[in-house]
Amino acid sequence: MATRIIVGLAALASIVEGLAPGAVPQNLLPLALVILGLVYGAMVVDAEDATGFLAVTIAVGAAAGADVLGNIPMIGGYLDAILDQQATALYGAVGAILVVRVWNRLKSE
Repeated sequence: MATRIIVGLAALASIVEGLAPGAVPQNLLPLALVILGLVYGAMVVDAEDATGFLAVTIAVGAAAGADVLGNIPMIGGYLDAILDQQATALYGAVGAILVVRVWNRLKSE
């Protein structure tokens, strides 16, 4: 249940920030996306077997960086802006995975 809430909040924040950047003052939505990503990465992703998640994160980040959805007439720019924000949340999760893996290595010695 918590996973669905985190994913839903991240999707909502991505849509709002993608369609109306800066609508929420003090850059709170990008901060929320990073925090949601950190929580998701720590809670849901198995840090010792994160290959699939990391591959998706790389693919989403590459697609966002290439502005690939911007090629869709009329709505592509909006979709690309939303994808950029979703990549922010995914990269936050990567940070959490790194911390968990390092922690697991340190405590196993």
